[in-house]
Amino acid sequence: CSNRYNSMGRIYASERLFACSDGIGRNSVAVLPVDVEFVNKKRKEELFMKNMKKIKWGLAGLCVMGLATIGGTMAYLTDYEAKKNEFVVGKVDIELQEPLWNPEDNTSIVPSQVIAKDPKIKNLGKNDAFVYLEVAIPMATVITADENGNRQQAQNLELFSFSKKDEWDLMEEKIKDGKKIYTYSYSEILEPGRTTQNLFDNVVFANIIEGQIDESTLDIPVRAYAIQTVNTGGGDSLDISVQARTAFQKYVNQNKGEKGSVMGNAE
Repeated sequence: CSNRYNSMGRIYASERLFACSDGIGRNSVAVLPVDVEFVNKKRKEELFMKNMKKIKWGLAGLCVMGLATIGGTMAYLTDYEAKKNEFVVGKVDIELQEPLWNPEDNTSIVPSQVIAKDPKIKNLGKNDAFVYLEVAIPMATVITADENGNRQQAQNLELFSFSKKDEWDLMEEKIKDGKKIYTYSYSEILEPGRTTQNLFDNVVFANIIEGQIDESTLDIPVRAYAIQTVNTGGGDSLDISVQARTAFQKYVNQNKGEKGSVMGNAE
């Protein structure tokens, strides 16, 4: 015997046909009652299983797509570059030059003698610099004669005189330890490799009446200073002489009591 559904595979009636053979060739058909609730439940279970298979296949497809997507986001175009930044510390380095000065020519000078002496500065460093010259002229109380030979009264005066060049600006002058000290700043920023103009070309010995300082040893110390231009000039002034003056005070403060201390400010 077998169960048969209608051609649509669905049972909507409350009964179903039950057919069987008696083995002799006779068939009998009986109508039996159908459990509709049971059939509908089974049908729902079958539909649920079919839907679950579809959902599983759908999820599997989504997973494959998701993996493909994840794999795609990892395949970026990339690049890499590194730089090593090197910094070279600058250097302020100057040379005091007096090409015309010859000590051998000045071992026995006489009154009113003109002596070649031409101090200037060359920038040997790597940085622009404000540069300065300091000259100390010896002083003494002596009797001199004017240009006509007339005897003057004794007074404390400088034993040498000079005429500075226009490129140099006088910053200060003071008397200390028996010398008149002049401090000058150069009117231009001195670039590496460049040299200033001479501060002066010569000095002139005073017209001293003989017998006062005979056989004395006299000296004219000259010192050169330099300081970087960056972060030292201060203020908004475009005047180099003003900037140089401000920077010089920083030089004095930094080197006070050191080997490079300024003569006029030495303790």
